[in-house]
Amino acid sequence: MQQYILNQGTSNPGVAGFKGNTNQKLPVVNWLADLPETQQESKLVEVQFKNTHKGYFINSNDIILSKGDWVAVEASPGHDVGVVTLTGRLVLLQIKKNHINMERYEVKRIYRKARQSDLEKYEEFKAKEYSAMIRARQVTQELHLDMKISDVEYQADGNKAIFYYIADGRVDFRQLIKVLADIFRTRIEMRQIGSRQEAGRIGGIGPCGRELCCATWHNNFITVSTSAARIQNISTNPLKLAGQCAKIKCCVNYEVPAYKDAIKNLPPHSTVLNTMEGDFYHIKTDIFNGIMTFSSSPNSNANLTSIPVSRVNEIISINKRGEKVPSLTQKESEKTGIDYKNVVGQDSLTRFDKDKRKKNGRNKGNKNNGKIGKNNKNADENKGNNDNKESRKNDKKKNNSQQNRENAPENINNNKSS
Repeated sequence: MQQYILNQGTSNPGVAGFKGNTNQKLPVVNWLADLPETQQESKLVEVQFKNTHKGYFINSNDIILSKGDWVAVEASPGHDVGVVTLTGRLVLLQIKKNHINMERYEVKRIYRKARQSDLEKYEEFKAKEYSAMIRARQVTQELHLDMKISDVEYQADGNKAIFYYIADGRVDFRQLIKVLADIFRTRIEMRQIGSRQEAGRIGGIGPCGRELCCATWHNNFITVSTSAARIQNISTNPLKLAGQCAKIKCCVNYEVPAYKDAIKNLPPHSTVLNTMEGDFYHIKTDIFNGIMTFSSSPNSNANLTSIPVSRVNEIISINKRGEKVPSLTQKESEKTGIDYKNVVGQDSLTRFDKDKRKKNGRNKGNKNNGKIGKNNKNADENKGNNDNKESRKNDKKKNNSQQNRENAPENINNNKSS
């Protein structure tokens, strides 16, 4: 019997509020999960179904629920199965964040925690969703409808199937619903979504290397125009601005308010600065560093000069008085002459070479002194050796002469006897 165990992949598995964020679209963190009193403040529960599909249900039976629990909820018709993502006080904050009017929102009930049989049936119909999407696309082509079936979501009990589609204009799909109902033998519901919602349901990795914002946290889709890129001095190349939905990336809008606030204090781009060197035209602006770049030609980047915004405002005020400044970078109070100091002849070009020669001379002298000392030592040793040899020779001569004198009387006696 198959067991359904929710993934526990989090940075802090020991905290209950982090459970179940793995492989989920629009994941949330119940950072109040360890405070039991906050769980009793509201009976509303946030339940997530396939991909980014979420709903809010009331826990009228006071079932003890926590994040990651599978529950069977009321549907029309029948029932559906989803995963609890938020409980308690944070549900009210989530509803406020998503701008949901609870007076017009139809709040349905949570029946019970899902049984094993409910989950097995849920998996059975979930396995049919891809083939149903392919078959529905074939039917739309046969009926020549200008629309694209993006996704199919079966209800857990199989009583209803939701077909998500994308279309540029109004589509009459009444005949399509009849054909699909005959094919799949269930109730058919058509829901139109935009390209951004489709990218969020499918998911993916953006050019920044992170998971798509529309699949992780962003659910308030607004129009993004090329003017947002121009305000930030971003290239309007469509290939670079487009996301996986083929629309301008949502992240282009993120920093627009900060740029608008900074631009309020900057001169307009049409500003022309009049100087004695000629007129200079605006080319680009480093908004947050407060530096503007001007060119002497309105149609080319010739003689580019970058000056701070304070200097630009100063030149504009001077031009309004009918006067011209000498140049963009030079102020009137500054001297026009070149200020320099003649330092030629103060230091010798060979001052370092002299030190080197002295150093080399000292080293060479020390080296020669060492050689002379060594030679003197060798000479003394040789002289001592020669003296020893001479003394040994003299001693040997003395010994020989003494021996001859001792042997002389014996030789005389021998001669006489003979």
